Amino acid sequence: VQLQASGGGLVQPGGSLRLSCSGSGIIFSSYTMAWYRQAPGKQRESVAVISNSDSTNYADSVKGRFTISRDNAKNTVHLQMNSLKPEDTAVYYCKVSVTWALAYWGQGTLVTVSS
Repeated sequence: VQLQASGGGLVQPGGSLRLSCSGSGIIFSSYTMAWYRQAPGKQRESVAVISNSDSTNYADSVKGRFTISRDNAKNTVHLQMNSLKPEDTAVYYCKVSVTWALAYWGQGTLVTVSS
């Protein structure tokens, strides 16, 4: 199983980015997918989750600004990030939860929000 996250970069405050996570060796539509982030000196935190029935959940800090979605035909999960703030700066990771004890992670993509 391999997950590949992409789409990070440098953006000004108020800007937008769209992260993508593509996978091989696993069918995303069967599982809960999530985006996490880890800022320097901080613990990794959950940002957005989408279940295999497409119900979603977001961290309070990103509600109304971020949207998680999946494209089953392309075996890809996206994170649309709008109205970005400097505090959104972090390495973003995608995760697929196969069971409560087994999960796979992507390699991370860096998002920097700065003027």
